[in-house]
Amino acid sequence: MEKEADNNPVRMTEALIAWYEANKRSMPWREDPAPYHVYVSEIMLQQTRVDTVRAYYLRFMEALPDVFSLASCPEDRLLKLWEGLGYYSRVHNMQKAARIIVSDFGGEFPAEYEILKKLPGIGAYTASAVSSIAFHRPEPVVDGNVLRVVSRITGSRENIDLQETKSSMRAQLKSVMTESGADPSAFNQALMELGALVCLPNGEPHCADCPVRTYCSAYLEGTIGEIPVRKPKITRKKAEITAFLIVCGNSMALVKNSGKSLLSGLYELPHYEGPADKGRIAAYLDRLGLKDVKTRRLSDGRHIFTHIEWELHGIEVLTREKPEGLDFYSPEDLESRIAVPEA
Repeated sequence: MEKEADNNPVRMTEALIAWYEANKRSMPWREDPAPYHVYVSEIMLQQTRVDTVRAYYLRFMEALPDVFSLASCPEDRLLKLWEGLGYYSRVHNMQKAARIIVSDFGGEFPAEYEILKKLPGIGAYTASAVSSIAFHRPEPVVDGNVLRVVSRITGSRENIDLQETKSSMRAQLKSVMTESGADPSAFNQALMELGALVCLPNGEPHCADCPVRTYCSAYLEGTIGEIPVRKPKITRKKAEITAFLIVCGNSMALVKNSGKSLLSGLYELPHYEGPADKGRIAAYLDRLGLKDVKTRRLSDGRHIFTHIEWELHGIEVLTREKPEGLDFYSPEDLESRIAVPEA
């Protein structure tokens, strides 16, 4: 006979927060959860693993310790600090938001969820995180980890990719937070930590270690493997990119992406979209003004973005002269000031 889940919100939140305080990971942004620290860490943590973010966060804070320095940072330096984290629209929007906070709020982060959500690049998740963690406002943070945990606890079969499901769960969590009187900062971080360490997204969850398993419908009913429900993944588009490593002496050619693409503001290898056939290569090099050069085919590669997959073909080009209109950079430039995307 199946056991019934305990539905007492006070006991559940007390058990959850006690577990969190005893088991939470040490993270630099948790040591001083000031609004700016929470904001930067949450933006960095989007689509990026915690272990990767630690070093970037510390370096970023050393270079740009407050919202004023972020707002006034030159683009090349800002992108260099972000280099390797990917999803560069995040840091562009982060600076836009910082400039509004400086100009409209005197450099003080607003505490209100609705005001935060109107800033560039800040959606419901980040607004809730800053409001709850930095200001202890009762605003539930609803990310993938939280959606999975709540779905299993409640036994929900609703599709967690749908906005109405996220809104419904947010309302449920706000009710639990209010009814239990739990500290919003600890409550939200405990749910996220539970999803990251115990109620795992991939592989078997560690139910034996879960502090709220007696409150979990999916655990008690044996439906952990069926919940949460998600829509099928979108098939990524594919594109062939032929990129040129053009070397002259101790420097290489790079072009700045000045468009509105994912890689806007970054420096890239000269390239075109299409296969690496001889005719296209010759025509492209001629267009760049490169003549009497030596070329060599490099290994192919692959780079995956969220919605597109690049099949990369590399061509090394050795030239003795730098053509007009093509800028060359030294290894020292790449090391100190030029940001280049991982792809």
